[in-house]
Amino acid sequence: MVLTGLYYAFPDAQLYTWAALGYSSAAMVLAGVRLYRPSRRLPWYLISVSLVLFTTGDSLYNLVLAAGGEPGFPGPNDVLYLLFYPLLTAGLLIFVRARSGGGDKAALLDALVPTVGLGLLAWVYWIAPFTRSAELTTLEKVVSIGYPLGDVLVLAMILRMLTGSGRKPGAVSTIGIAMVGLLVSDIFYGQDQLNSAWELGGPVDFGWIVFYASMGYAALRPSMRELTEQAGPSAETGMGRHRLFWLSAAALIAPAVLAVEYAQGREVEIARGGVVDAPVIAGAAAVMFLLVLARVADLAVAQRQAGTRERALREAGAALFAAADEDDLVIGVENAVARLMPADQPYHLQLATPRPGRAEAVVTWMSAADLPEDLSSGGFANVLHCPQSLPGDRHGVIVLGAPDAVLRSLRGSVETLGAQIASVLERIALTHEVSRRDSEAYFRTLIQSAADVIMILDEDGTIRYASPSAGTLFGGSDPTGRIFADLLAPDARITLRDTVARVEQGAGDLEGVALAALRGERRVEIECDLRDLREDPTVRGIVVTLRDVTEQRRLEDDLTHQAYHDSLTGLANRVLFRTRLEQAHAAAARDGSTLGVLFIDLDDFKEVNDTLGHAIGDQLLIAVAQRITATIGAGSTAARMGGDEFAVLVGQCDRADAAEDVAARLVAALAAPIELADGEGGVHLVSGAASVGVATNSEAANATEMLRHADLALYLAKGLGKGGWQRYQSDLHTAMVQRLEMRTQLIEAIEGEQFVLQYQPIVELADQRITGVEALVRWQHPARGLLGPFHFVEAAEESGAIVGIGTWVLREALRQFAVWKAEDPSSTLRYVSVNVSPRQFRSPDFADVVRQALADTGARPEWLLLEITESLVLRDAEKVLADLKALRALGVRVAIDDFGTGYSSLSYLRQMPVDVLKLDKSFIDDILHSRQQHALVDTIITLAGNLDLAVVAEGIEESGQHAALDTMGCQYGQGYLFAKPLWPADIPARTQAASELAVLS
Repeated sequence: MVLTGLYYAFPDAQLYTWAALGYSSAAMVLAGVRLYRPSRRLPWYLISVSLVLFTTGDSLYNLVLAAGGEPGFPGPNDVLYLLFYPLLTAGLLIFVRARSGGGDKAALLDALVPTVGLGLLAWVYWIAPFTRSAELTTLEKVVSIGYPLGDVLVLAMILRMLTGSGRKPGAVSTIGIAMVGLLVSDIFYGQDQLNSAWELGGPVDFGWIVFYASMGYAALRPSMRELTEQAGPSAETGMGRHRLFWLSAAALIAPAVLAVEYAQGREVEIARGGVVDAPVIAGAAAVMFLLVLARVADLAVAQRQAGTRERALREAGAALFAAADEDDLVIGVENAVARLMPADQPYHLQLATPRPGRAEAVVTWMSAADLPEDLSSGGFANVLHCPQSLPGDRHGVIVLGAPDAVLRSLRGSVETLGAQIASVLERIALTHEVSRRDSEAYFRTLIQSAADVIMILDEDGTIRYASPSAGTLFGGSDPTGRIFADLLAPDARITLRDTVARVEQGAGDLEGVALAALRGERRVEIECDLRDLREDPTVRGIVVTLRDVTEQRRLEDDLTHQAYHDSLTGLANRVLFRTRLEQAHAAAARDGSTLGVLFIDLDDFKEVNDTLGHAIGDQLLIAVAQRITATIGAGSTAARMGGDEFAVLVGQCDRADAAEDVAARLVAALAAPIELADGEGGVHLVSGAASVGVATNSEAANATEMLRHADLALYLAKGLGKGGWQRYQSDLHTAMVQRLEMRTQLIEAIEGEQFVLQYQPIVELADQRITGVEALVRWQHPARGLLGPFHFVEAAEESGAIVGIGTWVLREALRQFAVWKAEDPSSTLRYVSVNVSPRQFRSPDFADVVRQALADTGARPEWLLLEITESLVLRDAEKVLADLKALRALGVRVAIDDFGTGYSSLSYLRQMPVDVLKLDKSFIDDILHSRQQHALVDTIITLAGNLDLAVVAEGIEESGQHAALDTMGCQYGQGYLFAKPLWPADIPARTQAASELAVLS
């Protein structure tokens, strides 16, 4: 303080006062080392040397000014300045390594984020101006940049020290203040140098004065010794709000800098050639993003590990509390540590032989070198040392050796385990003392501070003695003299009576008996052990040991509920549903009652997820679950089986149609739209309609068969149009088996070439000349004979075999047509029409398949007419349009089959690249008898003509239909009036005959 006053009071003496400030700081560091003798002196020596270099550089600079000269830049003083930073950084780095032991990854990530952010600021507003300065030489730029880079290094080290785990010594905050002073003065000094506005003795010097003073003061604080000692390990897995705030603020530096750059205006950007710092800003933002992701991943891993340790500790505690003596406790401790240790990590556990004297049960971190000779670390560098008081003025020692990272994560668990061991030891000792001591007064003195309640009951259940903790357990005064059963909940008194009777009848000691007491209005779950010591002259009663297990039971109930219930809807899950179904089925089989199972599947749930998002989908599932619960009532069980599938177990009843009534009510309840909010102010009206399958135990031998029957019934309900329910029928199973057999046989049929083609002629209505044929696939079944498409196409569509069948039909039809054209080039046949299934058309390589089939068979593209359905045109219109254009580009023509039976708009005829419309037979059947049908067909033919589309009428069976269609202007037709499907060998003769008839007419 005095030197600072002299420095500013006497500007002419600043050369000497400034040197005194710096060198006195270095001397204070050396004095602190000599005074407190830290375990590592090197970092303090490095800091002292760096202070000497920094002060010497200032003295050289000030000496030149005092002599009336102008210091050169760069000069000798700059060399000393630049050497100052690595020496100071090295000293701080040694502090960091010594404190963390080199393994605090979370603290490193927390330090790197603000370091990168502040480094970005240093670049944009400090370093970059030097690099762009036209007045500085390359050497001057390098030296100028060295200062801020040095400050960034120092900043990184102090941030790392501040983010480390464990308690921070007071010297850390003092060094932090020193670094802030250094950084602030360096920043303003750099700006003044850049603007040629630097002057000695200004306010900027105050930051360096703070630096000198704080560094000297930090070395003179007693806590300076702790800077070179390893910090106490911490198992902390979270992140405090203050640290989260500063990390978030640091992560926002990059976008903030970019916003500032943008705010400077377009003219500045144009003058500088754009945002020149954009690559640096982007790089810094990317690095901070990756660091934040790494920190989040580290937190997630730590959280999972903490959960695993918590479960292991709970299991270990349960095992420890079962120990009856010290030998059992030793085994329990070994098993507990084995549960706590990660499965892939080696460890060493030593339970030392008990030794005289008491010891404080405090877990300490200890190096292997500091262990007593009779204790071993198992080859590990550090161990957790845990003394444990034992009965009889003795103590034992638990030594746990493992990798440092494992020890850090387990320290909290080991401390908890130590507390559990102490509690168990206390219970064991007290129980032994009850049977050993002949003085009840001495016994009361020993147990008055025990957490467990120990009571002695007389023959009539009266409490003759209760330990002091009984008042806490039961929430009142000393219960001595009261009847023990009166302290319990009514439902627990019968259990107590039966348990005491068993003990009195010679059943031996009973442990872990679950009871419940009332503490005011609150129910307290307790666990008790009973020992019959009525024959012991020192006790003469039944000894009851009680402990409060309310929280333990609550946790067990929560875990059980989670294991058997769906976390989203709160309904039973698949496991619980299956268990209850098996129990109910067994009961129904005994008493002959009816049991029902309902399978519920939401219709079009995937569309809700795809269009409105999974959040709305989850809300829909919750709402559906609530409606199901409200509809089925209390006597039935509802469960979520997974995804959008639910199940209901309809309880035993006398009515066979009870399950059907529930199914009907469910369909009606779910049919009403559900209003859901999206969390952003929007409201959506969503359909919860579902299909339901019903099965009962009357047709099922076991629970598994009931589930299978309900699933088959649901499949039937879906197939019949959704939004309804169906009951299982025995023929469903037969149909399903036949369908599966059909799928297998279809694959064999493709491999065995069992398919054949027939061809139905397509004629010109004007003269009945055959101009084309439609290829119709047939299956030459080895057992059932020749089968039409009706028998196998649906199964082929479901199994995907239709793609293979369609490819074979395409190639075979083109091959046969090429043969016909080769045999008779003058034939009137112009094309072969091939049906394409939607699944076959949507395959990604369909156009390539057509191209390859044309090439392999030698057929010309104009010989091929592909027939597609209206439903294919409706869905995926853009993709279908692109594929059709690709086929048309090959020269292949396209027809819309069964036109008018789908849902398409006539506008598609204008948009889609098609050539032919094929009118479905249902339109043709009534044109002679229905004026409306006649007008509709006439309209379609006229529209097609205006759009330059050819029309083929299907299913012409009467000559009147032929004449009517010819009059309307329909060009082509096919049907039994002209020819039934023919074998390939019959087509040439039929074509020739039709051609001759046309010539004659």
